[in-house]
Amino acid sequence: MTRALLSRLLSKGGLLPVLRAVAPWSGVLALNYHRIGDGHASRFDRGLWSADAEGFDAHLRFLAAHFTIVTPRDLPAIRRAGRGRFVLVTFDDGYRDNYEAAFPILRRHGIAATFFIATGFLDCPRLPWWDEMAWMVRTSRRNGIEPGRWLPGPVAFDEPDREMAVRSLLRAYKSMPATSTDAFLEFLGEATGSGRCESGQAAGTWMSWDMVREMHAAGMVIGGHTVTHPVLARLTRERQWEEISTCARRLTEELGEPMRYFSYPVGSRSSFDDDTRACLRRAEVRQAFSYYGGTTTFERWDDFNLCRIGVERDMDGDWVRATVTLPGVFGRPN
Repeated sequence: MTRALLSRLLSKGGLLPVLRAVAPWSGVLALNYHRIGDGHASRFDRGLWSADAEGFDAHLRFLAAHFTIVTPRDLPAIRRAGRGRFVLVTFDDGYRDNYEAAFPILRRHGIAATFFIATGFLDCPRLPWWDEMAWMVRTSRRNGIEPGRWLPGPVAFDEPDREMAVRSLLRAYKSMPATSTDAFLEFLGEATGSGRCESGQAAGTWMSWDMVREMHAAGMVIGGHTVTHPVLARLTRERQWEEISTCARRLTEELGEPMRYFSYPVGSRSSFDDDTRACLRRAEVRQAFSYYGGTTTFERWDDFNLCRIGVERDMDGDWVRATVTLPGVFGRPN
């Protein structure tokens, strides 16, 4: 039985309130969003839209009614107490809809969320690699890509939205060495016939620093997410330090306080390593967040691997409610 079907059955059967009472979990559950809005017709990565505004509003109403919502600032005290159920609401990357759509809803509910910013996208707006790859596929007039040096097999462009092709190419990108990624993007531009995406396509994609400062002044927590969003473990220790320290410097320059919180780009188990942790400690980061599912329990607490569960576009309200009610079932690591 799929998680979607099981969550629907539990919700329609009225079992979720019972399960919240008789099978409570303990620890910290962090939900991670990327974009708020309707991305069904976007030429970019549609997997980044976590919910529309109405859905996000419903998520917050449910969370506020049943859990204590906290920020990373609260985690040291929570860990010392060693008991309770706590939820964090987090966002990655720095998309403009975080300010235009999510921020007003958060303020209306009186909830502070944490926004992890990839500073290079604000300083020099351009499409990130995942959005550019999706754009190449969706604007291509071809039917697919032939196998070769970069791809062991052909990638057919599945119609009508070519979503499976996009997902396949993103997986390939995430698994390759950092020294190959630029060449891979050049290859995709040629193989799709779309070329590389012009910088003008990024207009309106990212928040401005004024927007970030406004959210920060309103009580939102701002953390780091590197400069260019690389898979850190694919870089040398020196390059990791450059990404982390430059991100920290820019946040300090713009917000007037040091970077204490960080989320790993991609966030899988293999996306960060001991060198990453060493760089974060050197930068005086206090907590860092992964993105492969699971909860942080008091018995297995790691300040540099605080788990987060991604809210994906195929998760309806029933699924989200089931996830925070039974994270051991619905939020298990991927």
